[in-house]
Amino acid sequence: MAATSLYERLGGLPGVSAVVDQFITNVVAETMTSNSKLKRTFNPLVQSGDSYRVASLRNHLIDQIGEAAGGPLAYKGLSMPAAHRGMNITEVEFNALVAELGKAMVSKGVPTAQQTEVVNILAPLKSTIVGQ
Repeated sequence: MAATSLYERLGGLPGVSAVVDQFITNVVAETMTSNSKLKRTFNPLVQSGDSYRVASLRNHLIDQIGEAAGGPLAYKGLSMPAAHRGMNITEVEFNALVAELGKAMVSKGVPTAQQTEVVNILAPLKSTIVGQ
């Protein structure tokens, strides 16, 4: 009997989409705080009101997490260095983003073990994002 993929344990497309939607909501809310760690990188997107760019980010995140979690989705976006080129994302900003993802997973009832799995499959991306 084959082991159930993380993608399936996250609830498939509806589960991953719910986490990503909550994550985006969390990031937007975080940019509104006085001590925001994400305002510099996300405020231009949030303030632009460009629904296409926000939808594109959402869809890329769903595909990326879905693929990394063993689902049938395929990430079709730019490489991480290309997508973040010139953004000069700091380690503090990266860690703040991971924290918002964690809050989104908690909010959507993702069990701790699965949260750890998600973080572990995405953690290797850090070196391809920070400082680009």
